[in-house]
Amino acid sequence: MGNEAAEKTEEATSRRRSKERERGNVAKSKDMESALVMVGGVALLAVFSKHMYSNLLNMMRDTFMNLNPNSIDVSNAIGLLFPYFKYLGIIVLPFFVFLFILAFFVIRLDVGHVFALQKVKLDLTNLSPKRMLENAKRMINPFQPRSLVEFAKSILKLVIVGACGYSAINSRKGDLLGLVGLATPDALNIIGSILVNMIINMCLAMLILGYIDKKYQTYEYEKSIKMTKQEVKDEHKDTEGDPKIKAKIKSIQMQMARQRMMSAVPQADVVVTNPTHYAVAIQYDKNKAPAPMVVAKGVDYLAFQIREIAKSNNVPIVENRPVARALYNSVPVDGIIPSDLYVAVAEILAYVYNSKREQ
Repeated sequence: MGNEAAEKTEEATSRRRSKERERGNVAKSKDMESALVMVGGVALLAVFSKHMYSNLLNMMRDTFMNLNPNSIDVSNAIGLLFPYFKYLGIIVLPFFVFLFILAFFVIRLDVGHVFALQKVKLDLTNLSPKRMLENAKRMINPFQPRSLVEFAKSILKLVIVGACGYSAINSRKGDLLGLVGLATPDALNIIGSILVNMIINMCLAMLILGYIDKKYQTYEYEKSIKMTKQEVKDEHKDTEGDPKIKAKIKSIQMQMARQRMMSAVPQADVVVTNPTHYAVAIQYDKNKAPAPMVVAKGVDYLAFQIREIAKSNNVPIVENRPVARALYNSVPVDGIIPSDLYVAVAEILAYVYNSKREQ
């Protein structure tokens, strides 16, 4: 019985998920991120290829047009290499800036908005020799289940992606054998088309593997954050409060409301009864409401208490079964009577006022 209670069989609650995200524990697929970044990188390379090619030609043109051994100052290496650094920045910097932005959005797409201070907080215990030795053993030990799974996944991914790349080359084997004797531009065009096919095949394979890995990581994450029945109960107590305490508070509130209601009976104009099961106290004060109000009501023992308070305070008691039932069922305490009961209540109040005048 104890083992069953300790089993994590319940889906994680929204509060548990929120806490896990605060700790930085989310379903994350590095394979999916790598695949999307690679596909995006290839697309960016295609977009910036013309820009890179033209600037590379300009760099080579400037180099060979101004190539003069007599003007080379070996002692000024920085001044000599500065133009090349400049060209290098012009060629690759835009590509890497956009690639960095792409990687940021890919990670954001994968894990969502997560800012976990616990992940960046410095934990000095990780710098202790004992912890460092444990981490080193964990990295070196190849027979740990998780290490074996990750190693097998890496080998499988390498084989699948490599096979997809090889299939693109193998399908164009005839074109490769026919490169002998072709002009250089034609040969470069054929090699370029083969490389494009190979890259497309490899990107598609990585996307499929990334999608599968994302599903697997989500499954593992959902499994890791499952809760036991006791944890769900404890969390419910923390968020909603202990049922016993809530019941006690509700009981106290009802008792206070009942006392407040009973204190209004002496100021009532009349108490309408059933005659024994129902009792409804009515008050009519033009300064408080435009119509008569129900200031107290009750059944059985509570009705008995209302009648006794009314008797001790000389509040008239009138027996009218249908009106008493209708008022009890349709009007809350401190509520104004509905229009369909105006005539019946007015007759009762008129009877009470006339009785007082006769006395």
